Amino acid sequence: MRACVATTVHHPEDARIMHRQIRALLDAGHEVTYVAPFTYFNVTPAMGLTAIDVARHASYGRARAALRRGVKGADLLIVHEHRLLNALPYRRPPVVWDIREEVSPRRLARAERRHRLITPAVVPEATLVSPSPPPPGDTRVVHIGRLSAERGVSELIGLAERLVPYGVRLDLIGAAARDVRPLLRDAQRVGLLDWFGYVPNRHALRMAEGALAGLSLADDTVRTAPTKIMDYMGRGLPVITTPQGSALVERTGCGLVVPLDVDAVLNAVLDLKEDPVRRARLGALGHAEARLQHHWPDHAAAFVNRAESWAGLPAHALAV
Repeated sequence: MRACVATTVHHPEDARIMHRQIRALLDAGHEVTYVAPFTYFNVTPAMGLTAIDVARHASYGRARAALRRGVKGADLLIVHEHRLLNALPYRRPPVVWDIREEVSPRRLARAERRHRLITPAVVPEATLVSPSPPPPGDTRVVHIGRLSAERGVSELIGLAERLVPYGVRLDLIGAAARDVRPLLRDAQRVGLLDWFGYVPNRHALRMAEGALAGLSLADDTVRTAPTKIMDYMGRGLPVITTPQGSALVERTGCGLVVPLDVDAVLNAVLDLKEDPVRRARLGALGHAEARLQHHWPDHAAAFVNRAESWAGLPAHALAV
């Protein structure tokens, strides 16, 4: 099968796109053409891909031109943003939309009449679970993922300042929205925290190992439970989350749910710092659940099988 995978928004090393879906297709022996903003993000395409560079947020005309090149000879097109559905070339293979953002019911129904859809029910959110992560430590807390106002940047900076007397450091691993970058640079300049910027997911997960806890401080405008919670679980870290991530944490018992409030988060961190037995127990609960339910390699064959069926090909031999 020849598949074209396209985005003009996401980082080319996006974990869901590159390190799960594309990697699963390549490992199954399929050919992949990847349309993505490689130059914008200064990324060298991975070996084994046919890469087509496109501007980030490219105009519809330029996006359509890139897609036209990408789908030549392709059996399937997977797009990772809704706007690309408005830039589809006339001659194209079956189209799949991987829904990455909140979508109105009307838009969803309209798209479903024309294309295949990837939802969590079709391709579940997942992570790469470490077989034997180190136990949680007591000197740093981590946040993996995009940094923005609605994802608690102000609270994270406030927390970092409050943690200094307790000898706990805050590591922020992720790209930041333009409006919060000055705040993060200032906080790093005065030594409150370490902000590493964008780091490919597989490296970010290794960097997080051994932390006291993983943080997910989204406000109520963030509608979906962040995948970062699964990332923390897969690395054996206790989770400290606001109610937006509470369902998974409460069901598995792998962490603490707190309001989006600096005092509440600080108290949760300090409680875990003072109780290594509890830290280890929460981390172990999360890791066991992640290994059982959220390890991407366990879902990869089913994704490949689904992609093959959408392209009209026989089911893959490894399908479940």
